[in-house]
Amino acid sequence: MSNPGKELGDETPVYVISVAAELAGMHPQTLRQYDRLGLVSPGRSSGRGRRYSLRDIVLLRAIAKLTNDGINLAGIARIMELEATVARLDGEVAKLREEVNALLAENPPKSLVIYRPENQ
Repeated sequence: MSNPGKELGDETPVYVISVAAELAGMHPQTLRQYDRLGLVSPGRSSGRGRRYSLRDIVLLRAIAKLTNDGINLAGIARIMELEATVARLDGEVAKLREEVNALLAENPPKSLVIYRPENQ
């Protein structure tokens, strides 16, 4: 049964752990461990079962790639933390650029006059 008024997005938790594990190429126990460590935080169903979104699956695949590259879970957690910080700061910079552009549109800069003494 689908709900025509509700669209499923990348962040909608829909995949049960067995399906998410298969899509990510991992064992379900690995997903449970990553949840305990806070690397991936799936949604929960009304019965408290884990539900993974498409975004979670992409994140699990990225974690798998990093572990295959030899990075331990503590390093992966730090990388994820730094990536989240960069994304947040990118958003802040974009917002500030919009504000500056709006201010410049309201108050166009005056042309600069360079002073040159006549003795030169």
